[in-house]
Amino acid sequence: MKNLLNYQTSEYDCGPVTVLNGIRYLFEREDIHPDLVKFIMLYCLDTCNESGDPGKHGTSPSAIDFLSRWLNHYGETRNFPLRCEYYSGESVTITPDSPITRALLAGGVVLIHLYLGVEHYVLLTGIEGDRVLLFDPFYEELDDPELDEEYSTEEISFITGQPKKANRSVSIERLNRTTGDYYEMGDFSLRLALIMFNTDLPDTAIFYKSVY
Repeated sequence: MKNLLNYQTSEYDCGPVTVLNGIRYLFEREDIHPDLVKFIMLYCLDTCNESGDPGKHGTSPSAIDFLSRWLNHYGETRNFPLRCEYYSGESVTITPDSPITRALLAGGVVLIHLYLGVEHYVLLTGIEGDRVLLFDPFYEELDDPELDEEYSTEEISFITGQPKKANRSVSIERLNRTTGDYYEMGDFSLRLALIMFNTDLPDTAIFYKSVY
């Protein structure tokens, strides 16, 4: 059985929660090994804030890059059908033939770095026309009177009823912007994406045979 996708426990753990949400989305609960969960948490939250408080600047791009290589090694040595690809810079965009688009169409999921008032990680899970479906691990309620006014745009929609897949629908044009407003990926120098595949899924297996 597939798990529900999860929300942050603190203000800072969007990185490990989003990586684990990728695992939850791709694999059945009974197929997920406990040591995989343990080491994802261990390698994230590797920063500190200006006061030296550990973890309070979230998870660094370097940690996500390392984790992509560690997860690939884990998949190979444990015979676990997980394959990851790490991208940064100008390759992190959503266009018809971009790595992100091809991954989503092949059944993969994509962790990306964007902005939600501060730097943040979310999980892309699908494409519908000119919009992307994503799961944001930062819990918000649409009827909250204190909900940030930045959500009040047709480019951002809340999704209910899909707790195993998505809680937002965001326009591709907005995600691709080089500024730093809500759900924008921002300047290319700061962009990163971690693509994750379950290579046992039929669409993904066909994709991998054609590409690799």
